[in-house]
Amino acid sequence: MCGIVGYIGVSQAAPILLDGLSKLEYRGYDSAGIAVYDGENIKVQKAIGRLKVLSEQTHDGATMTGMAGIGHTRWATHGAPSNQNAHPHFNQEETIAVVHNGIIENYLKLKKHLEGKGYQFVSDTDTEVVVHLLDYYYKGDPIEAITRVMHRVEGSYALGIMFKAHPGILYAVRKDSPLIVGHGKDGNLIASDVPAVLKYTRNVYFIQNEEIAVLSEEDISFYNVDGEEITKESTTIDWDINAAEKGGYEHFMLKEMYEQPQTVRDTLNPRIKDGTIDIEELGMSEDEICRIRKIHIVACGSAYHTGVTAKYVFEGIARIPVEVDLASEFRYRNPILQQDELVIIISQSGETADSLAALREAKNRGIKTLGIVNVVGSSIAREADKVMYTWAGPEIAVATTKAYSAQLVAEYLLAIKFAQIRGEITDTEVASYLKDLQKLPEQIEMLLSNKEKIQHFANRYISAKDVFFVGRGLDYAISMEGSLKLKEISYIHSEAYAAGELKHGTISLIEEGTLVAAVVTQEALYKKTISNIVELTSRGAFVLAVTNTGNTEIEKAADYVIYIPQTNRWFTNSLAIIPLQLFSYYVSVGKGCDVDKPRNLAKSVTVE
Repeated sequence: MCGIVGYIGVSQAAPILLDGLSKLEYRGYDSAGIAVYDGENIKVQKAIGRLKVLSEQTHDGATMTGMAGIGHTRWATHGAPSNQNAHPHFNQEETIAVVHNGIIENYLKLKKHLEGKGYQFVSDTDTEVVVHLLDYYYKGDPIEAITRVMHRVEGSYALGIMFKAHPGILYAVRKDSPLIVGHGKDGNLIASDVPAVLKYTRNVYFIQNEEIAVLSEEDISFYNVDGEEITKESTTIDWDINAAEKGGYEHFMLKEMYEQPQTVRDTLNPRIKDGTIDIEELGMSEDEICRIRKIHIVACGSAYHTGVTAKYVFEGIARIPVEVDLASEFRYRNPILQQDELVIIISQSGETADSLAALREAKNRGIKTLGIVNVVGSSIAREADKVMYTWAGPEIAVATTKAYSAQLVAEYLLAIKFAQIRGEITDTEVASYLKDLQKLPEQIEMLLSNKEKIQHFANRYISAKDVFFVGRGLDYAISMEGSLKLKEISYIHSEAYAAGELKHGTISLIEEGTLVAAVVTQEALYKKTISNIVELTSRGAFVLAVTNTGNTEIEKAADYVIYIPQTNRWFTNSLAIIPLQLFSYYVSVGKGCDVDKPRNLAKSVTVE
């Protein structure tokens, strides 16, 4: 949600701000704005809609001169999209400018207090409270004013701040919303995420909660909430800068789908050594793994769906009981957590607000936590007791593809290793599992190479109003992800159901021509699922089946069949998802939707 960029250095700031914001468009937004110090005053330009509107208004930044500035892409929370509500926000004298990602939970109380002091508000946002509060506390020392504001506001925030009285300095502060600082040879930057700074530097600092960063053209210093200077170590980002560009593909989503084979290799290969799985990175002893009584998997969206898959795999291979929770529900149901249980938090960004809150809830209760994340140095990576990286590289499209595939593979590896250590499987079985895992990248490539068949089928359903996804066992887990992919990028209503539940109400929704995607990869459940397909077609449904090569029996029941290569039954979701991703993508393209930036959605949900 929202994106922040700031720059101070020897170059013109506005073009750098616009470029950085363009790398954060995946975060979701409905308006944008930049503020630049021109040598005399802080000038602001805002626009409703896509960033290109702001770029056109400023002639790609050329009309806003100055070498220090802050920028923002806003997703409306308090107040509708408008120029008044867009960031940056000023104090009344226009001497302080602020951009903000997050939510100030006590803003109404603070707003009433400030109005009593004579402050006038021109927007509906919670952010304007911050800039007026800074003005109220500012007595010549920006650090003192910022720390006093930090003690007053409640909620989450990442802030970029400019003071007209201190033109050669940018200020940044965060609490529960992501913010990094980049140190470049021609200047220094702040940003919500790494892709915004990769063009200018690979040396970044990850600001932790309640830390303040002070940037000048050459220097960076850090302070805690009490205004005391602290030292921090920088991190070198080794992402290929081309990974954050489209590279000739029409959309980031298509590019990232085609990166899945390499993503799976990168997640697997460093962890398979001498014919076994090496997860020493976790720092978990064999005794610690053997003592695990239960696993709680907590995640949101697609990461949650990988957790549903992981439940079947952990319980089936390692025989460890698993509960899977939506992170937004986890702590509010007051979960029963006991010693020798493990809470696994799954998040692509490592900054998902609900997932981070669930992690902290588990830690507060003394329960061990393991984060499966993609972003090095993210909040979940730093705060979890153990961390396992997925090495998917930057994922720009809002709808996840390669990060989802990497998470699945990471969970397979954990389940197999835990099972081996606990004596649930033999070394021979481990070798067989690893052989099938190492085939996955090539098999995914093969499925991607057959996209024309799926593209042709997708063109028939561009005008669909409702689509249902069904499956049993692991196939139900993948149906959930297939349904989410379709609805989030094509805006077609879709739902996923366990196939056995169809008779308990859902089948009443089926009418002539309704498309149903049936996933049928679990051999022990072939016959039962085929019976469900017959029930559907007899009521007029058109059934697309995704099944294993060799299951030709299904052709008698389904109307259209897509075959996936043979693999171990526990790993079929890594293959079955590919045609479902391609189907959703081509339906969305056919409808003319904004594939990479679906309406109302953000890549990283950093507020509750």
